[in-house]
Amino acid sequence: MPFRPDEMRGSGSGGGQIDYRLARRHLIAEHRRGRLARTDICDAHPELMRAAREVGDATQVDCPICEEEKLHLVSYVFGPRLPAFGRCITKRSELQALARRSGTFTCYVVEVCPGCGWNHLARTWVLGRGDAARRAAP
Repeated sequence: MPFRPDEMRGSGSGGGQIDYRLARRHLIAEHRRGRLARTDICDAHPELMRAAREVGDATQVDCPICEEEKLHLVSYVFGPRLPAFGRCITKRSELQALARRSGTFTCYVVEVCPGCGWNHLARTWVLGRGDAARRAAP
């Protein structure tokens, strides 16, 4: 499920969010101009496709490539004491629990078309206070 960093209390000191809409627009435009084949951009890993179908947050946005299915958003978190392949977040409570833990976590939201395999990183942000912020706190 996607989560917005501004909805999280204690999610850091305003480290900001990186949005990848411009890169997304560029890839879609290149595909429509015929410079990128569908097989080049519809290459979602089978595990990402499974996550999109089973735990992804369905949107009302049509896939920009096949225009037949709605996009799903899948959220992952990477950080200390998490598996090397990250953790797929399925509930808001999971993200809130991570925000209370020590360390800094990087959150990723990926849009996925479960039909054609289009996938694109939608946004990232940092969650948590990190060690430096905890030492500086009164």
